[in-house]
Amino acid sequence: MTLTAPARLPAALESAVQRVRMAARSAAERTVDSLGLAALSSNNVFHRDGLLGAQFELNRKLAIFALTFNETLDQRVAREAGMLNTQGGAPQTNWDALSLVTDHEVEIQVSADRFALEISHACEWEIRELDAYMGTLLKFGRADHERNPLRAEVIGQAMIRAVEAVAERPETRKVLGAEIGRSLANLMRPTYAEIVADLRAAGIKPVGLQVRQTPHDAAGRATTGPGSLHGELHDSRAHELSASGRLSARGPAGFAPSTGGGGFPRGAFGSGGGGHGGAGGRGTPMGRVDAEMMSLLRRLSFSTATADSGSSGVSGFGSGPAGGSGFDGGGAASGLGMLMAPNLIVAHREELRQAATGALDHMVIDVIASLFDQILSDPKVPPQMARQIARLQLPVLRAALGDPSFFSSRKHPVRRFINRIASLGTAVDDFDGESGRALLARVRELVQEVVEGDFDQMELYEHKLNALEAFIAEQAKAEVHAQGAADELLGKKEEQLRVQQRFAQQLDGALQPLPVPDFLREFLGRTWSRVIAQAEQSDGGDSVLARRMREVGRELVMSVQPKGVPAQRQAFLKLLPQLMKDLNAGLDRMRCPEPVRRDFFAKLLPAHAESLKGQALSTLEHNLLAKQVDGALATPLPKGNELPPVNITALPVLNDVVSSADFSAAEASAVGLVDESAVDWNGAVDIDLGAEPELTTVDLDIAGLPVPESVEPMRGKTLADHVQIGFAYQMHIEDAWQKVKLQHVSAARTFFVFSHGAKQRKTVSMTYRMLSRMCETGRMRAFESAYLLERATARARRQLAQLKPN
Repeated sequence: MTLTAPARLPAALESAVQRVRMAARSAAERTVDSLGLAALSSNNVFHRDGLLGAQFELNRKLAIFALTFNETLDQRVAREAGMLNTQGGAPQTNWDALSLVTDHEVEIQVSADRFALEISHACEWEIRELDAYMGTLLKFGRADHERNPLRAEVIGQAMIRAVEAVAERPETRKVLGAEIGRSLANLMRPTYAEIVADLRAAGIKPVGLQVRQTPHDAAGRATTGPGSLHGELHDSRAHELSASGRLSARGPAGFAPSTGGGGFPRGAFGSGGGGHGGAGGRGTPMGRVDAEMMSLLRRLSFSTATADSGSSGVSGFGSGPAGGSGFDGGGAASGLGMLMAPNLIVAHREELRQAATGALDHMVIDVIASLFDQILSDPKVPPQMARQIARLQLPVLRAALGDPSFFSSRKHPVRRFINRIASLGTAVDDFDGESGRALLARVRELVQEVVEGDFDQMELYEHKLNALEAFIAEQAKAEVHAQGAADELLGKKEEQLRVQQRFAQQLDGALQPLPVPDFLREFLGRTWSRVIAQAEQSDGGDSVLARRMREVGRELVMSVQPKGVPAQRQAFLKLLPQLMKDLNAGLDRMRCPEPVRRDFFAKLLPAHAESLKGQALSTLEHNLLAKQVDGALATPLPKGNELPPVNITALPVLNDVVSSADFSAAEASAVGLVDESAVDWNGAVDIDLGAEPELTTVDLDIAGLPVPESVEPMRGKTLADHVQIGFAYQMHIEDAWQKVKLQHVSAARTFFVFSHGAKQRKTVSMTYRMLSRMCETGRMRAFESAYLLERATARARRQLAQLKPN
């Protein structure tokens, strides 16, 4: 068979081919320069000689490289486009169709595929967009990557052939292939973008929406292959309308909506259903997904939207195996128990893979299928919540296909929404109770809104997540009120402490310019300021006690001033007993810790002794100093409504002064406050045999997917900064491990309220300092070893490692 010259290509395709030729020529020229620089920086003589030899050959035969690349590319493009003529009308054949090929041809194909993979990773979205335009230009009827004449494999073949024409020695070919391939891969992304822009400017529209109707066999399984029924929609106007969210309820060409089969119910064509995967939507799309894949996801998702999600099963989820499949798509996954809902991705795996356009999408489909095998068999997730999470399988797959950060970012809204549902369900002991039924109903409602809504948009998940957290906050508030309104008492106590903290800062600032010893200034600012504040908060600012506490502060400052005359010494000795009495009374009132009291008096007594030996102040200096001290100690106590907004960075300062001593016995009993002194911090903690090891980033890293962020702490001191309302924790109280649920966190995260007990709910409150100490000493940890998706990823990774190739 002899090939003749290719028929003339369409003008738009010819222009695109010319851009690729220019990119290849530019890559070769850049390679000549880069080889010279690499040779200069090489320390190995043989390596440097190899680089210089490759540079010499390429520079000498640059024209041959360009000519061979152009000819090979033209032949391959014409063949792929079906425009390559043959003599005698014999069918054209390429080496792929032969049963025997030489080793050299195999090496060429492997090198071309390796180069194509490098381009595909760098230009995946540009190539997908080009597939849609080529489907229209060459009248394929759909975006078919395997028939795109400018796909990476075609360009890779042309490049390898051109390198062969330049160099005869294998080592030189290897160097040139690597260097030119690297340069060309960097140039292809803007080249593909320019080609798409040219096609768009020429009036060519991408292939529109495709709705594929797939019949089901008697067993309810989707059938595929040549016998499948495909109802395809190729209206470019429909593509434009769907991308802008203005497609009518019936759809183009009178396509009537329905709740099953291949039809779409009202709202099926949201802003994310266009050929650009939602690029024209009103919100923020989670990356781009091909129109065919998006249509399939919406059809499958809406076919399940009317299912009775509250039943023991999940009717309407489509047929398919009830068990897991792992990554191979069939059979029961090793180590998995009975799934609590059908795995839709496994049931429709072949349809999804056919709609996908690349190996990366195939991998994502298999990974998500395996994740839901693990999710739907997780023993910590109640079946009621597992069935709600199962309804989100296709929206989660949409997020994973379009947004690589789904696998890497633990703050991704879709991940957080799934993890919140699972963790909140784990904390419920009885779904037949009022709070359990209310939570399940709210989750079912939010999930239904996601499935029926435009799950292509990031804002949808953020909105539903905020709605779920607001519901949990209201429910927790109602439960705390029913158990004694501990949140109100703790809220008032926290405001009092914030007022004391603010007053301490203001008083310390007023004392700074005064000639006061450092230990005394620190005592007045940190300790005695709380005595004054407590007196005014309890008895009022005009009370005798409040005025006396301010007078004690003034007398304390003047008591350490030099007293050089007998009259001053006599006056000091006369006032000292009452001063010491009032000091001790104030410190007792605020329950000052004994170490603080002892340290202060250890410094005050020598200061008093030293003041009897110094040079006395003049009357004017004494009066001026007394007036300044009176002015500083007259600093008014701020009111609660005058406090600045809560500043998280100031919390450690506030938490350092908060302790159980700030509560009376009645107050501590009312809120169930745990006293630090009541815990044997040196005692051993019983081992919890049911505890699982904490996961690390290594446990979540699946080869081929983005590297995940570090997991949130589930134990240790840092857990105190990550506790969340409605979540369950394990706490070692009453000499045993108890499952507790966080019900309230004060505005400044100073106080935390937990509840425990199945029937008789008990309230346990603690300060931030107490909570941190409990976490640090291993007396408190999260009920889950990791969030649901992280647990599922770790198990899927272990399962993948155990699979052996057939």
